[in-house]
Parts: sequence; structure tokens; C-alpha cells
Amino acid sequence: MGAVRLAVKQGLSVFLSDGGAIAEEKKIELAALSVAFEEGGHTLDTLCVCVEVIKSPGIPTTAAVILGVREAGVPVISEIEFASRYTTAKIVGITGSNGKTTTTLLTTHLLRHAGIDVQSAGNVGNSFSELVMEHSPAVIVLELSSFQLDDIVTFQPDIAVLLNVTPDHLDRYQYDMARYAAAKYRLFENMTDEGLVIANTDDALVVQGLTQVSSRIQPVSLQERVYGGAYFDMDHLIFDTEKDIEIIPADELPLIGKHNHYNQMMAVLVAIEMGVPFGDLLGGLRTFVNAPHRLEKVATVEGVTFINDSKATNVDAVYYALDAMESSVIWIAGGVNKGNDYKQISDLVKDKVKGLVCMGKDNVHLTDEFSEVAAVTEVQSASEAVARAFDMARAGDTVLLSPACASFDLFKNYEDRGDQFKAAVLQLKEVQSKRIKA
Repeated sequence: MGAVRLAVKQGLSVFLSDGGAIAEEKKIELAALSVAFEEGGHTLDTLCVCVEVIKSPGIPTTAAVILGVREAGVPVISEIEFASRYTTAKIVGITGSNGKTTTTLLTTHLLRHAGIDVQSAGNVGNSFSELVMEHSPAVIVLELSSFQLDDIVTFQPDIAVLLNVTPDHLDRYQYDMARYAAAKYRLFENMTDEGLVIANTDDALVVQGLTQVSSRIQPVSLQERVYGGAYFDMDHLIFDTEKDIEIIPADELPLIGKHNHYNQMMAVLVAIEMGVPFGDLLGGLRTFVNAPHRLEKVATVEGVTFINDSKATNVDAVYYALDAMESSVIWIAGGVNKGNDYKQISDLVKDKVKGLVCMGKDNVHLTDEFSEVAAVTEVQSASEAVARAFDMARAGDTVLLSPACASFDLFKNYEDRGDQFKAAVLQLKEVQSKRIKA
């Protein structure tokens, strides 16, 4: 609806086509805006007389209606492309397979803490169009998925952040990793030498994409010393930019795990580029609280710590979660498999996981891979998963929900999965507390 509202505000004639059902309150708003609409399907003849089609990121580029529109010569663009035409704000675009939301929220927090007029949008919070229509701040930090980047034409951020490129959503890209990576690279395809690209140079696919970049590049690494960017050395984050060399001890950072070192270094580099004094950055880091479902500590029950990492919907995210654990782990995983290759985490599972609770309707990929490595049990609900995991754990252990899979076999989305997990943990804590008191 954000694109509809913005288009109407710009005086454009709008037609909304929805393959599903449109909620009644939205129909009332559409009528008030004098916007014609259809629901329950797409009428190709109607769409083909439009001068431009703004495609929802949820619709694949290979959908019959999109192929038909393009065959008729009608340009198809993304909501990101459309909204970018109507703002003069400085744009920070952030993409990657993992860490987008955390980095977007942290970047926004650091800039706001320093007094900069900034808002985040895109794949987190309001749509880009909604933000541009209501209030165009000095800086907009956009979280951008590959789906949102698929249909850009001229969109170019002032600062592009590429966190990583690892297998995810391959079902949308014909199970071709090169196609998926190419979608991520679109973030900087229109940038000029006046722009800045901040990139994880430990990631081979990120480095491959940088061959297309004409902008200035700031490398970020945990594996080696880099110049003109940021790196990790001896438990310190070191920022070696054109402005100065600054150092932050890792134990002063708000987020745990090596993967979050990348996220934090990139957010800080954006803020430095925006002219934020280093003292303000330290204050911003100390006051940051991450979004839920990302290595979120829920509770400790009789010495067993429960962590909600429901947002970890691919194997790479699980790798970072397990790597951050410092105790024996009861791992809760499973859901809708996305073409996962678990080989990359097999050593970590052997080293850290003593029990695996498979939570999903089809767990064969997990059980085949790990049944000889850890004790395995299968469940069909979050409450059952928590109970089984608690039975398998001992004081000092960690129960980690880090699914590696999509959620829609048993849950509405990853948030629902995480919320049900947290509710089950808190219920367990209450029951155990009453039992001890009795």
C-alpha cells in the first residue's frame, strides 16, 4: 500500500492488482483514494496497458503475469526503484544473506544517537515508499533483500553495504547460486566513483562481486589486516580509514558472536563516513538493543540457558550461532528445507552439539546428517521442543533454537516460531519455579 499512497500523492493514475484477497479496511482506503483494484488474480490485458508495473517482491520474476507484462513491453520495477525517485535523502543500502536487519538497526541507531535525522525502511519497518511519503529524513538506511533488488533500474545508494553471500532463497533463483549472487550485486551496479561500498572481503562471493564496482571500497575482515577499512585483531575491532585509526575492545560491543563483529564493523564504518565522532559511536554501541529472534537470551531455567535465534533460517546463520556458543548445546532445528547443505556445520555440530531436537514436519535431511553425531528426537511444536530439550540438557548447557529452515510448515513465520518458543520457555520456567518452591 505504501507505493499506492505515494503514487497517488504524486498525481499518478493507479490500478492495484492483488492475486490474493484485499482486506476490507484497505478496500475502504483504496476507494477513498479513488484507486481501482482487482483481487483474486491478475488481469493481464489490464496490466499491459499500464505505463509501468511496480512488482511486489513476493512475486517471482518468472511468474506468468510478470513474463506477460514484460513481453508486452511494459517496464516492471520494484517498490525500491519507485520510491527512490521521490527523495533527496542520502541513502545507505544494506544487503546480504545474513545480518541485514541487525546491521540496519545498528547503523540507524548509531546515526540517530549522534543527532542525525535518520530513519530505516525497506525490508524492516515501514516500506521505502511509506517513509518517503510521510517524511523524507536527511538519511535513509534501507535493508534490502535480493527480491527487492531484482527489479531496480536506476536506484543507487550513496553507501552500499554487502555483508555476505551464502545459499538462501535458492528456490527463487532456479537453485543457481550465481543467479542469487547476481541479485545481491545489483545493489551497487548503478553506483559511480562518488559512492562508497563497504564489503566483507572474507567472503569469496562478495569479493567476486566487487570486480564490478567503480566506487571507493572499504574492506572488512576478521581474517587479515586490511587497509582503508576495518579488521579484527587480538580481541579488538580496528578501524583504519582515511579519517583516522580507531580501536574498540570486543568486550565493549553489544552483540555476541563473530558474525556480529562484521555487522558492527560495517555499521561503524557507515557512521564514520557520515562524520560521526568516535566518542558518539562508543555511546551508541553501548545503548544498542538488537531486534528479537537474533541470538536473543530468553531465560535460564535450573542452570540451562535458552536462546532464541529463530531468524536463523539458513545454514550459514546457524554456523555463526553455534560458533558463538561457549557451552554444550541442545540444538533445536528444522522446518521447511531450502536446499540446505549441512556439511559446512558438521564439524561445529560434532564439537558443540550433544542433542538435536528436530522441529518440523519433514526432518529427514537433519536426521540423515546428524543422527550418528548427536542424540536426535523429533517434535511437532515449540512447547514439545522446549520440553524435550530441557530433558536432554544439564546445568551449564545451552538450548539454542537456530532452525536453518523456513518456518511455514508449523508456524506463520519465523517471528511466530520465536514467540512460541519464548512462551514455552517462560512457561517451563514458571512450572519449574513452582516445583522447587513446593
